Amino acid sequence: MVTSIPVACASGLILQNFNHVPWHALVTVWAWSFFMLFMWCSLYFSIKQWQQSSMENERLLRAESELREARLLALRYQLNPHFLFNSLNAVSTLVLDGNAPAATRMLAQIGDLLRTSLDSEVTAEVTLSQELAFTEGYLAIEQTRLGGRLKVDMAIPFETRDALVPNMVLQPLVENAVRYGVAPLIEGGWIAIKSGLDDDRLRIVIGNSGRPGEGKKKNGNGIGLGNTAERLKTLYGANFEFSLGWPEAGGCEVVLELPLRRTRSLLEASPCAL
Repeated sequence: MVTSIPVACASGLILQNFNHVPWHALVTVWAWSFFMLFMWCSLYFSIKQWQQSSMENERLLRAESELREARLLALRYQLNPHFLFNSLNAVSTLVLDGNAPAATRMLAQIGDLLRTSLDSEVTAEVTLSQELAFTEGYLAIEQTRLGGRLKVDMAIPFETRDALVPNMVLQPLVENAVRYGVAPLIEGGWIAIKSGLDDDRLRIVIGNSGRPGEGKKKNGNGIGLGNTAERLKTLYGANFEFSLGWPEAGGCEVVLELPLRRTRSLLEASPCAL
């Protein structure tokens, strides 16, 4: 509207000397005035429309984020009853075998693990170090049940420990490895958890010894694998790899490749502090 003031003044001066002003000059002035008014109105309504569009986009993004978090939370809580059922079933087996000390120790370990799970903040992603700590708690329960039949090998370089991974992504995969690749074998076996970096990707491999030709169909099924695939899809869209393989030597190998995202907490510490 500020620009229209000089135009109005010019119009007033022209009207005062109407007899000395050509008619086409009047038309030009009034046309210019209407043009400026039209431009200012267009600008005003464009800005209002842009603001409304931005608010609507923000609302849709917030709703999408809340839906995504709710889905991840539901998928995570789906794992807890599954894990608890399997663990309590293992306790009952120890009791039936007359191994009361091991059953008591396992109940205490289950309680500690569930307390950690329930007390921890519910977040979509945690550091690999935090995820490994929870997984080690689960492996302690399995080692109580299987004793020397279960051997665990971990190779986790320091530079991967602060990488972010989905919360509770390892435990169901490790549980599958123990359940199908080690527990059915009289002589037992091993599981291995390894991590590494490949440019901007985090690679995690979980393998078990098993036997040649065994466990292929079993390792390919189960709530843990389906749940993991759904959570990865929800978090990363198509930007991840999740595959199963069966080496000729036996057992099963699960490979996870995730976009590398870091937290700064561990980068500020020295390797000696771990």
